[in-house]
Amino acid sequence: MLLNFANVALTTCPTVPSKLYLISVFATLALSFLLTALTGKIILPILRAKKVGQIIREDGPQWHMGKTGTPTMGGISFIIPFLLCMVAVAVAFTIKKAGLDLIPFALVVCYAVFNAMIGFIDDRCKLLKKQNEGLTEIQKLILQFVAAGAFIAMMAITGNLETTLRIPFTHWAPDLKWFAYPVYLIVLVGFVNATNITDGLDGLASSVCAVVAVFMLFYDLTFGFDRCTDAGVSFISAALLGGMLGFLIYNFHPAKMFMGDTGSLFLGGVIMGCAVAEGQLLLFVLAGFVFVLDMLSSLIQRYYYKLTHGKRLFKMAPVHHHFEKCGWKEVQIVALFAGVSLLFCALAGLGIWVSYSLQ
Repeated sequence: MLLNFANVALTTCPTVPSKLYLISVFATLALSFLLTALTGKIILPILRAKKVGQIIREDGPQWHMGKTGTPTMGGISFIIPFLLCMVAVAVAFTIKKAGLDLIPFALVVCYAVFNAMIGFIDDRCKLLKKQNEGLTEIQKLILQFVAAGAFIAMMAITGNLETTLRIPFTHWAPDLKWFAYPVYLIVLVGFVNATNITDGLDGLASSVCAVVAVFMLFYDLTFGFDRCTDAGVSFISAALLGGMLGFLIYNFHPAKMFMGDTGSLFLGGVIMGCAVAEGQLLLFVLAGFVFVLDMLSSLIQRYYYKLTHGKRLFKMAPVHHHFEKCGWKEVQIVALFAGVSLLFCALAGLGIWVSYSLQ
């Protein structure tokens, strides 16, 4: 059914999504949710049998020690359904000979998978070493820069990379020319690491990402639909949202499994890949700024500790652990972060509305 809907919907690239197109997008969302829920049910006992359990950091919150052994690498349960949905959409694009539209779509998916592979290697190393440290920070950064560099290069070569940087709340879009490449590199790698750091509590990263995915889908179907590449991005956003909702069945407190670096790096790759394909880098960073804030709290804590010779700004970093130290329950922190994420997404929506109004 999804394939038939998509075949008709992708025949043209309209400025306003048709009813049939909307049905196909939300069918993708529903399919992703159902497949993730089913895949999670299949994968969970396999991970338990293989003893793919999370190893908790000794310097982390002591009350987290009870989570030791909880199956990790659960990101596989939403990555596989996501890819199956994307294959169905890709077939529809191909049948309708809309190959040009398929290029940025395929590159975004490949970039997300590349990041998932980095996370898988990191998770695997942790399991082999039987400790919470997998790849070194330098090793992970090198691989992430390679992934981001390859993605940006291919987007540029295929003519799908904008060098203008659109500024939310304004009609200003300066052309960065060659300087756009290092800007993209730094932002992409930084944001992907931010999603990774935020994955520290039951349901935290998946809840925040679900909110961001709602914004992405809203943007794709409204302000951004006049771009042909958005046809593919709409399906990506829908599959991401469905996957997050399906994964929360197993990841919400008390979590039955964690997504691991495999899942968290994948999420950052999807969001940033879509941001580049849409030509809305800053807008998507604003929508997902809760991820960035969590990462910034960790960086600020690190350098404040060094500059003050042992003093701490937060009781523990990232900041979600600070709230734990203050006596907040995990569910309360997740609700707070999801709520703040909703506010940032609303702010991003207002920003793009103002930008369009000024044109």
